[in-house]
Amino acid sequence: MRVPIPLRGVLSAPFRVFGIRPSRMNPNTCTICELMFTRVMKARKVTIDATILFADLRSYTSLSQSLSPAEMGGLLDSFYDDCANAIWQFDGLLNKTIGDAVMAVFNFPIQQEDHARQAVLAAREIQRTFNARRAEFTGSSVGTAAELGVGIGIHSGELSFGEFGHSHRDLTAIGTVVNTASRAQSAAGAGQILVTQTVYERARSELPDSVVGEYQLKGFDAPVQLYAA
Repeated sequence: MRVPIPLRGVLSAPFRVFGIRPSRMNPNTCTICELMFTRVMKARKVTIDATILFADLRSYTSLSQSLSPAEMGGLLDSFYDDCANAIWQFDGLLNKTIGDAVMAVFNFPIQQEDHARQAVLAAREIQRTFNARRAEFTGSSVGTAAELGVGIGIHSGELSFGEFGHSHRDLTAIGTVVNTASRAQSAAGAGQILVTQTVYERARSELPDSVVGEYQLKGFDAPVQLYAA
């Protein structure tokens, strides 16, 4: 898995003949990584320590009432592009696009000791690039879409990653860490990044002025402390 493979340029041509090309999840890795469970590791699932990032485009549904399908498609394309580029810049895996949301995994297959910090930096890059594009979508066709923006949630910990399902196999991560990151994203407002205490402790150097608050997340009996990043 650590053998260097040219992914771009003339030297990549022989590998592409055999279907080895940049992964759609992370172009810094190749398609072999997507097959590693059944062909390399002989396992369908592994337990890893990782960081999960969820990013959701706020006001997408309400905007669909005032924008044309082409305009909505352009907005979603820009959102996906901004998220993908930021995630890949910090060696994350763009695992899923779910409607107007994306899910990313950090620390797999590219391992990073500071994967929580990398996820925070990727989240900030998503916000920065989307805000730079925001003017494109706040013209007369959008009107006063004050809530247009991205809400992001991040959590770190032990989770299962692999192929799930039989008739339809899905390569993804599951577990409490994933659920908590998703709920943190749901609590985040447009333009906001919320991280759990675990992420805060692991990425403290990037969060010196972070403000903590208690949030009642769906499915949690007690309030959860989340830090604004």
